[in-house]
Amino acid sequence: MLRTHTCGELSISNKNQEVTLSGWVQRSRDLGGMTFIDLRDRYGITQVVCNQELTAITSAIRNEYIIQVTGVVAKRDQENEKLLTG
Repeated sequence: MLRTHTCGELSISNKNQEVTLSGWVQRSRDLGGMTFIDLRDRYGITQVVCNQELTAITSAIRNEYIIQVTGVVAKRDQENEKLLTG
């Protein structure tokens, strides 16, 4: 399956659901132990959070790479007002 949802459609109603997203890496930030990836498609942007166990994979990811991720939707402790998905 290519994806279950688009990057712009996730919301709090998807919390605890396993989803698959596909898109372009807009930005990737390694904060030592966690990597944050802003994944975008034509519908919006979703922030993907990767733990330290995935460092070998995330360290190779560059801007504009096309990736597919599967994970569980979680609510951020502090909402990001710059993203429609929070």
